[in-house]
Amino acid sequence: MNFEEILAHHLLDHTYFPLFTKGAFTLAVTKLSVTMWVVAALLVAVLSAAARARSGGGLMLRVAVEEMVLFIRDKIVSPVFGHDAEAYLPYFLTLFFFILGCNLWGLLPGAAAVTGNVWATAGLAFCTFALINIAGIGKHGVFSHLANFVPGGLPKVLVPLIFVIEILGLCAKCVALCIRLFANIFSGHIVSLAFLCMIFVFAQFGRAVGLAVSPAAIGLALFVGALDLLVALIQAYIFTLLTAVFVGMAVHSH
Repeated sequence: MNFEEILAHHLLDHTYFPLFTKGAFTLAVTKLSVTMWVVAALLVAVLSAAARARSGGGLMLRVAVEEMVLFIRDKIVSPVFGHDAEAYLPYFLTLFFFILGCNLWGLLPGAAAVTGNVWATAGLAFCTFALINIAGIGKHGVFSHLANFVPGGLPKVLVPLIFVIEILGLCAKCVALCIRLFANIFSGHIVSLAFLCMIFVFAQFGRAVGLAVSPAAIGLALFVGALDLLVALIQAYIFTLLTAVFVGMAVHSH
């Protein structure tokens, strides 16, 4: 069992074919980009079916989706944005369901774990960084938004230093979002695979030893997999919540 090969197949990106090359920059269709398109298409299909459902299993799906939508609206977006909640709700619903869909897709055998790749989560974190500044500028204007990074009443000599520190703090928040999501998803796959590898490690002492260890190893891997289902939901919620808080701080600066 090649541990490195399995990780590379499951978590790393692979280029299918390039679309555009300019110098050192190459825009290509990759395994993770295709996976994100597939997840997005499935979400459109599932959520559209849930919206149209009127009975049977479809109605159960609709109720589950509605509960999640109402939770995001009433517990995250509305408390943070107040009267502006309706303008921001579509983005945060899209963010939550997309991250949740990618997290769950990554748990399928042989599927690519999009959110287990740091560049994918960096892209999501960059969207948060962009929204923070776009929302702040849209609400206050460019100069007022930049001025809001510096607390009032500071001596003028400290203003440049505090401004730089606040900008670095904003970048650090977005980096933390990126690393938190990546690390939680990545570690779950590592732990599950490590338990399964125990079978082959102990098999080096004899086939009987490997067979004796396999029930416990498989059971632990399944337990971690079950926990990963909960982690998939929790991490989508945390990323959405923190993004809402950061954007809300830019919109309501006082």
